[in-house]
Parts: sequence; structure tokens; C-alpha cells
Amino acid sequence: MKTYMQKKENINREWYVIDATDIPLGRVATKAATILRGKHKPTYTPHVDCGDYVIIVNASKVKLTGNKLNDKMYYNHSGYTGGLRERNAKTMINEYPEEMMERAIKGMLPHNSLGRAMSKKLFVYADDNHRHTAQKPVEMKVN
Repeated sequence: MKTYMQKKENINREWYVIDATDIPLGRVATKAATILRGKHKPTYTPHVDCGDYVIIVNASKVKLTGNKLNDKMYYNHSGYTGGLRERNAKTMINEYPEEMMERAIKGMLPHNSLGRAMSKKLFVYADDNHRHTAQKPVEMKVN
């Protein structure tokens, strides 16, 4: 029996919406990364972008367990001397909830051109309004 390999011409993409209200950040991120990669499908092929589109709403209401709100740090560097910027999770969730969610999910995707193509199918919103109702997204539960 031959192993099935998905072709990019035959991919059927769905749209899923995930409500992140009071769900831990890591659980939402792993579920979204699994859907973006296409690992939930029986036709998963590692070298093909066969994943689906993911919309995450209420990113500002995501839960962080333990003392991560004060201890977890996010770093950026501009490339210039003294250009290191550091922010804790409390600042990120108050001012940049979309970026915090995107960073968590993108870290779980491949770090190459395939991962960059997968991350373009991710849409994160701080509140419960999104502009993708025309695509008829399916509600995805995170347990």
C-alpha cells in the first residue's frame, strides 16, 4: 500500500473560529497551530501547507496560569546598540493581546517558508467582533 501525499491543488480549506475567553494561552495556541498545520486531517502531509484558516476572538480575555502575568517576559531587539525592549505578560495582554496570541502560535509552527505561509491563515482579534462572517466559520471548542 502506498503512502498518500496531498497535492496543493487538491486542498479543501475550512474556516474555524476559536473563542479564547478564560482558556489558557497554551491550549488555544496548540489547538490553533494543529489546525493551521493540517494535522487534524487524515490527508496531512508534512511538506505541504494543507491546513485550514483560524480566527481567534477574545484574545484579550485569555487566561494565564500561575504567576506568568508578572514573570513572563517578551523581548524585541531593534538591531541597534541598546535596542532591547522587554515587556511582561501583563503589559502585553493589556496593550497588545493580538501580538501575544500570534507569538504563541507562530512559535509552534515550522520556522521556514512553509511556517510563514501557514501563519498567514491566522486572524486574531482582541474582542468578539471579526470580519470573516462571509466565510461561514465553524465554531471550534478547546477543551
